Amino acid sequence: MEIITTIASLRKRLERESSVAFVPTMGGLHDGHLALIHAAQQRAGFVVASIFVNRLQFLPAEDFDRYPRTLEQDCCLLINHKVDVVFAPAEKNFYPVPQEFLVDTPPIANTLEGEFRPGFFRGVATVVLKLFNIVRPQVAVFGKKDYQQLHVIREMVRQLDLPIEILGTDTVRAPDGLALSSRNRYLTPEERLEAPRLYQSLLQLGQEIKKGNTNFHELQESGAAMLLRHGWKVDYVAVRQQDTLAPAQAGNEPVVILGAAWLGRTRLIDSLEVSPLSAPVLGQVLTPFIA
Repeated sequence: MEIITTIASLRKRLERESSVAFVPTMGGLHDGHLALIHAAQQRAGFVVASIFVNRLQFLPAEDFDRYPRTLEQDCCLLINHKVDVVFAPAEKNFYPVPQEFLVDTPPIANTLEGEFRPGFFRGVATVVLKLFNIVRPQVAVFGKKDYQQLHVIREMVRQLDLPIEILGTDTVRAPDGLALSSRNRYLTPEERLEAPRLYQSLLQLGQEIKKGNTNFHELQESGAAMLLRHGWKVDYVAVRQQDTLAPAQAGNEPVVILGAAWLGRTRLIDSLEVSPLSAPVLGQVLTPFIA
């Protein structure tokens, strides 16, 4: 595995590769990231992973300075999983001058995550577009836990006619259902025991939808109330159409349930796709909480 730290060196290295899959990350790698790597390896003969904590997507009061930076450990994991190249630029090399050209995102990016983290998707879209321009992959892989992010990136690629296939992979979870995330390490032991409740609340809403309940406003309120009763601070619980992320309407279209909430000082997000024709895929047996 090669570790490359400059844009020019990476471009030169990739000149001789005709089939490249790309996995952008901010490091702090876990099994969820490794699932993205595995998916990338199934789609192309050469895999590039990036490790870069992107300042543009953090609000001033957020955790940019304390975000996990574990480059040596991350590279060991990627070596063991046969990644071909890791692109790990220093911030001064990636943004040699202030990044004044930014991607203007559509209105959907101002809802859900965008409502509570203004400018987040502008920062995400800008760094991803810049990485795409550097790596020039044929395939790029993202996880569905960050469901709105996946949607925004797909729309950017579609509307800008970028020749890149965007592949979304299922969320990887701990045995108790908690979606794996680099920020999970912020949780105290007590909070870690409580943290799976976010997914449990989405599962309960999904079960109601499977039964034919289309009172989505009431379902959203009940999902948030379940978390509030157990000390969470809820940003949103929302039922949206899978393809557009517009508010779900009564009908047979597939929906996605999205949630974001604070447990202590840690903000967790999750999502659950629900098809009207089949039950949600859980991936493991879970013990329900008592609401």
